[in-house]
Amino acid sequence: MGPASETELAEMIRGASGPLDLRGGGTRVPWRPRGGAVLSTGGLSGVRLYEPGAMTLVVGAGTPVAEVEAVLAEKGQRLAFEPMDARGLMRTEGAPTIGGVMAANVSGPRRVQVGAARDFLLGVRFVDGTGQVVKNGGRVMKNVTGYDLVKLMAGSFGTLGVLTEVALKVMAVPQAETTLVARGLETGAALAALRAALGTPFDVSGACHIPLGEGTETRLRLEGMAGSVAYRAGRLRESLCAGWEMVGGAESAALWREVRDVTALAGTGEAVWKISTVPGRAAELVAGLADLAPRAVFDWGGGLIWLAVAAEVDAGAAAIRSAVARLGGHATLVRAPDTLRARVPMFQPQAAAVARIAAGLRARFDPRGLLNPGLMAASDEVPA
Repeated sequence: MGPASETELAEMIRGASGPLDLRGGGTRVPWRPRGGAVLSTGGLSGVRLYEPGAMTLVVGAGTPVAEVEAVLAEKGQRLAFEPMDARGLMRTEGAPTIGGVMAANVSGPRRVQVGAARDFLLGVRFVDGTGQVVKNGGRVMKNVTGYDLVKLMAGSFGTLGVLTEVALKVMAVPQAETTLVARGLETGAALAALRAALGTPFDVSGACHIPLGEGTETRLRLEGMAGSVAYRAGRLRESLCAGWEMVGGAESAALWREVRDVTALAGTGEAVWKISTVPGRAAELVAGLADLAPRAVFDWGGGLIWLAVAAEVDAGAAAIRSAVARLGGHATLVRAPDTLRARVPMFQPQAAAVARIAAGLRARFDPRGLLNPGLMAASDEVPA
């Protein structure tokens, strides 16, 4: 079922007698399904306000990302946080929506330069688990709740409320982009080069190391005015070891769509983990998991690891989460067969104090436990 308006959505939630399985564009596989009624936000679409001069956009949460990008492109602007299209990786259909992107805080390769999706979220409207319409931030309402609901909703995966409208900061499309590419670098050397490049004054907007066939590619992106990009790319290449090539224009953009959408790990039956960690520990973390025979895509200079392993037993959950706990970060199981999804928690187990805070927030915004219950916790029980 899908409401055609915010008012109708609020009525549906108030009248719900059991769990609700919230969907945006349906491009991400539901986790630990509870048999609840599917509630789609696809009807809550359309641009409500766009001010190119102020670089702000207000849009319905159910609006397809492609539609948002088309509107912005007409004015030479874009979503700078570069949200991925998960359909290839997740083997799903549908169309990504802007509400789904924000609910999952989907942030692409450019995060190393401009920040995460949540950093571009100015305001939100949503319906909580009691059916109350809540407005917060940006153009809509001063924060009087005691919570920064704009940031709180980004990455909450619909467990605190159903987004109906988002206000966003957008940015101009740069005049030029260039990617420096090195082939065949060993993981440790590649990640060291990425970290060194990110520490230069040359304003790197993408830094990744990916497997390609039997080899690897290490990529560094620079964007901006044409003259500036040419100068910075030349200086950066001089500071690196020999063997880096320059790729520009549409060819460069295509390379970063591959990174954004993790195409190197698409089209297989492996389980896929998304691991956030300390960039300087990324090579060590993956090397310590050699028994799992992993394939890894390193983004954000090593701060983000997409890890593919055999979809057997626990898909390496015990080893991966132990390594992450030891070295720092968190691991999210984003793709796995139904049998694994039914018994392996999607998210890294939380420390007791954090779990109590999270449970308290869910109790405040969704006291009946209707919205994606169990999605962000190993148990639906509120910790003592």
